[in-house]
Amino acid sequence: MPASRVRWGLLACGRIARAFARGLQQSSTGELLAVASRDGKRAAAFAREVGAARHYEVYEALLRDQDIEAVYISTPHPLHAEWAIRAAEAGKHLLVEKPLAVNAADAETIIETARERGVFLMEAYMYRCHPQTAMLVRLLQEGAIGEVGVIQATFSFHAGFDPESRLWNNALAGGSILDVGGYTTSIARLIAGAALGRPFADPISVSGAGHLHPETEVDLWAVGTMKFENGTVASISTGIGLAQENVVRVFGTQGYLVLPNPFQANREKPEAGRILLYHKDHPTPEELWAPSEVTSFAHEADVCGHAIRARRVEAEPPAMTWADTLGNLRAQDAWRVATGLTYEFEKPQNYRHTAARRRLAVRPEARIVHGRIPPLEKPVSRLIMGVDNQNTMPQASMIFSDYFERGGNAFDTAWIYGRHRSELLGAWLRAHNLRDEVVIIAKGAHTPFCTPEDAVRQLHEQLGWLGTDYVDVYLFHRDNPDVPVGEFVDMLNQEMQAGRIRAFGGSNWTIERVKKANAYARRHGLQEFSVISNNLSLAVMVNPPWPGCLHLHDPESLRWLRRTQIAVLPWSSQARGFFIPERAHPDKLDEESLVRCWYSPDNFKRQARAIKLAKQYNVEPVSIALAWVLRQPFPTFPLIGPRRIAETRSSFLALDVRLTPQEMRYLDLEIEDKAKS
Repeated sequence: MPASRVRWGLLACGRIARAFARGLQQSSTGELLAVASRDGKRAAAFAREVGAARHYEVYEALLRDQDIEAVYISTPHPLHAEWAIRAAEAGKHLLVEKPLAVNAADAETIIETARERGVFLMEAYMYRCHPQTAMLVRLLQEGAIGEVGVIQATFSFHAGFDPESRLWNNALAGGSILDVGGYTTSIARLIAGAALGRPFADPISVSGAGHLHPETEVDLWAVGTMKFENGTVASISTGIGLAQENVVRVFGTQGYLVLPNPFQANREKPEAGRILLYHKDHPTPEELWAPSEVTSFAHEADVCGHAIRARRVEAEPPAMTWADTLGNLRAQDAWRVATGLTYEFEKPQNYRHTAARRRLAVRPEARIVHGRIPPLEKPVSRLIMGVDNQNTMPQASMIFSDYFERGGNAFDTAWIYGRHRSELLGAWLRAHNLRDEVVIIAKGAHTPFCTPEDAVRQLHEQLGWLGTDYVDVYLFHRDNPDVPVGEFVDMLNQEMQAGRIRAFGGSNWTIERVKKANAYARRHGLQEFSVISNNLSLAVMVNPPWPGCLHLHDPESLRWLRRTQIAVLPWSSQARGFFIPERAHPDKLDEESLVRCWYSPDNFKRQARAIKLAKQYNVEPVSIALAWVLRQPFPTFPLIGPRRIAETRSSFLALDVRLTPQEMRYLDLEIEDKAKS
């Protein structure tokens, strides 16, 4: 008995939604049930036109309709993230018009929401679902033109200037790169991937230039270059203010092929695919056809429908997978940077929203685990967010907001990380009025500027960058044995009395120097060091990643920490990816710092044991490694440095891993292999 049809709702009633509605009429898997527009009359008229039984004048009502299984979102670009997240939270499967979001950061938030809710999600590049694309991939994989060297892809048109149109409106993320430039990046990445035997390939570099409109500052046209790992180079071109030849050409060592209609964008009627294959020794092309009885939009609906009924959350290539979508938007982000296009709402001073466009708050289901760092009165989350991997406001907001929603409240900064990153954190804190709710850790006096005077100057500078008059915890980033320890202690107490710091300690200080500092403080009735931030991870550091770095793995240090119960903020708490088997293996030597700092027989034995325990706990090995740090017999607050939400998620899973004393000894190599066999 055939599976029932997927019941769709359309969120927004524009021209592209009309094309998808017509596609559903040709679909073998779906049917249109409802439409929604913020204009009630428009919703009613659109429903009559496309044959929808129901219409809603607010989007929320469509999401509350329990009969709707899947939602197609075709709002203006800046609204994609908000409504995709809300729809996923409502349990709806999702097809979201390209681009999935304005930038890769918002797209990642959507994808992680879909992952957590277990709903299907696909970015709507309908040409990826047309038989022509499957034929293209097959030809390249079979070596029809030899090794692929150069790709040329263009999607461009001339639209009359209208400052209120979404195409030209900066507030609506207008311009050509986001409107149709994504077709060129996506097909070039698809072709480069097929040449490598993969579903897609991400470029190792993206460059380009473009022309911005003098009034709205969106790109009228742009040209980009993407280089891939195998030497393939793609030249991509797009425009909304310039008509160009919309064609794709792929040049190989044995010939070339041409797609006269590469993106199969006909909204009215089906079109067969057509590829012209030119062999090196034959001037006349071989004409290849890919029949199609329905439009690309119908194919797209069926790709979604089959996946939904198969209970898959992602489409199968060559349709857009989640990793493909993220790679594509990262390429578009880089292309925009090359052209000088940053939307006004993306700039730090204007970025006052979350991806879901709602007040930032800790999730009701968040597992909040806090500890204390005396004399600080504020609780500190056991996992501390490192502010050294965020380079743009969208990325910083994505990472910081997700961390805060999961219950995290502490941020590790440093003067040496640079002004820009501190300013991003400060802008995020002001946007959400969170300064009093979070813990800011600052570090200064890094070699060679490691004196009390340098520390004071850098602290004051960083306070200005952050836009705050105090930090909760201040750490010396390095020690300078040539400076009497009492001078450091005096300086810290003076800044504490002035209200600019609340607690302090040292990063990469020896235990002996910390002992001397605290002995001096006690003799003079001053505040002592209450924090130390050296490396501590399940993998023992073989060589320091940076000069002057210290770890706490020696037995004497561990005994002292256990006795004093001083707070430890371990950096590289997960050994910088050593516990990701795909990155660290005795035969994998491409990451020089990983090999130099962490590769040893004992560490690989620890890695193997972490992998074994990870299967028992149903987590990733990095979560086991982090759990080992969290379960030490003294207070630890590991620093984490996620670049992706998925990395934050795996880190937070460590909070739920309750390693037993026997498992801790097993990971420490104190239990022989035979005892666990």
